[in-house]
Amino acid sequence: MPTTPAIASLDDRANQRNVLLAGFLGWTLDAFDFFILVMVLQAVADDLAGGSIPKIALTLTASLAMRPLGALLFGMMADRYGRRLPLMLDIIFYSIVEVASGLAPNYATFMILRLLYGIGMGGEWGVGASLTMESVSPRWRGVLSGLLQEGYALGYLLAALVAYFVYPHWGWRPMFFIGGLPALLTLFIRSKVKESPTWAHSRTDWPTYWRAIARNWKLFLYLVLLMMMMNSISHGTQDMYPTFLKHQRGYSAQATSVIVIISMIGAILGGITFGFLSDKKGRRRAMVTAVLSALVLIPLWIFAPSTGVIVVGAFLMQFMVQGAWGVIPAHINELSPDAIRGFFPGFAYQLGVLCASSITYMQARMAEHFTYSLVMGVSMTIVLIAGAIVIGLGPERRGVVFGADASP
Repeated sequence: MPTTPAIASLDDRANQRNVLLAGFLGWTLDAFDFFILVMVLQAVADDLAGGSIPKIALTLTASLAMRPLGALLFGMMADRYGRRLPLMLDIIFYSIVEVASGLAPNYATFMILRLLYGIGMGGEWGVGASLTMESVSPRWRGVLSGLLQEGYALGYLLAALVAYFVYPHWGWRPMFFIGGLPALLTLFIRSKVKESPTWAHSRTDWPTYWRAIARNWKLFLYLVLLMMMMNSISHGTQDMYPTFLKHQRGYSAQATSVIVIISMIGAILGGITFGFLSDKKGRRRAMVTAVLSALVLIPLWIFAPSTGVIVVGAFLMQFMVQGAWGVIPAHINELSPDAIRGFFPGFAYQLGVLCASSITYMQARMAEHFTYSLVMGVSMTIVLIAGAIVIGLGPERRGVVFGADASP
């Protein structure tokens, strides 16, 4: 019938919207669960670690260090059984662990739960990003990549909002109970999201799968290096920043939440802006521009003399940092071979997280001997310069057609 193509086209567009929403919310709620701890780090330290900030910062490192295991398990499931089912299982898993974290009676239990949470956090990004990038139009892949990735910034923003409204009245434990809400997202995915068409065409047997991984080992190592630099940049500018505002600058928990919220608004705008620019000017050029701009902003971000300047610096720093990050979902999925896209970019991403996971703990430890501003300023100067070099020297496949079996 003549109306069939139009109907199919409408169905496809509706599914693209649903897939993008599912991927965006999955990453938003995953990040929300992670940054809840960042916002109440001192309170958790007082209750479970004798007031030791580095001991609780180590649980953040532990979560980051376990993310590769989640990417490995859920990523291989995604390549073998499709993207939808592993994504739903992963979201349920990390939601349960998050609620349990709010019930932890002591430091040892809390550490174990944060290790388990890291597995869930590591599994979500690779599966969600591959499903999204394979389902949307290549023409809009960059800007939608920025929107998808800034679910992470929105998660941080929501954690700051919950800290503002919930923590002063009920303490830190109910904040983790709220972190169980992502489980409801699985109902939407199950009813509204279709399986990736690229996965259906690229599904292969295990021997061929492992050969595809072996053929691309050099690319894999580059992606790990790239993601190590990118995660050092993001976690190095974000995780200890609320603690810096409270301890060195003397802001209250609520004032700190407001500054973080403003910075995350900048992050969301930056991710979408540079994602759009990457469609026009190229992935690497957009990322290098954002990273070098962040380097210039370090004095404004961490050494600002007044509250007004701090707010501007926080906004602009995260605009640039997450601007560079907004390109990542499109960039590393475009670089990845079709047959292993559920596993390959996500596992490389999370190994990069593992390599960068000590930066939060290092900053917390060094800040016991120096100021937070000095430690964070110097460490980020080094990381941003190195990151710009790694990005600029790497490959790019902007606009590649997924499902064409063209390995890089």
